[in-house]
Amino acid sequence: MKAFFRWSICLLAILFAIILVRTFLVQRAVVDGNSMESTLSDGDSVLVDKISYRFRDPARFDVVVFPFPEGSSTLYIKRIIGLPGEIVQIKDGVILINGVPLSENYGMEEISYPGQAWEGVTLGENEYFVLGDNRNNSDDSRLPKVGNISGDRFIGRAWLRIFPFSGFGTVK
Repeated sequence: MKAFFRWSICLLAILFAIILVRTFLVQRAVVDGNSMESTLSDGDSVLVDKISYRFRDPARFDVVVFPFPEGSSTLYIKRIIGLPGEIVQIKDGVILINGVPLSENYGMEEISYPGQAWEGVTLGENEYFVLGDNRNNSDDSRLPKVGNISGDRFIGRAWLRIFPFSGFGTVK
């Protein structure tokens, strides 16, 4: 009976630790679709760092995870392109930040559909403009149904690809 009590306490402690880690530190997410190709592929599993944004602001090019629509259990994984206070415009397939072409190499091809960003989107305080890396096959901030994302909605930053094992490593 004494051994059973010890095992029960040990199992409860492990369960409590798992709940704490999942709630405050790390969460697993699975990529659904091809919007983040070639960085992440359909079916990839990633660990989401849920703590770093408590100590620093999200940065340009971070790959973030957020629920869409708000309050949903469906998670979107996208790359931050525009930061609070900036004007994001997509003109002739080129991303402009405050009128200056963005130097980046994440998009797979020239953007054929600028969406809401054709005239320029001004980001408010704590608003971010996100795009999928597969720019012509992504529901992202260009579309009214997604729009600008409040930083409060970020679950965290996609940090580590854990599956498939052949692609194991940090998400860049």
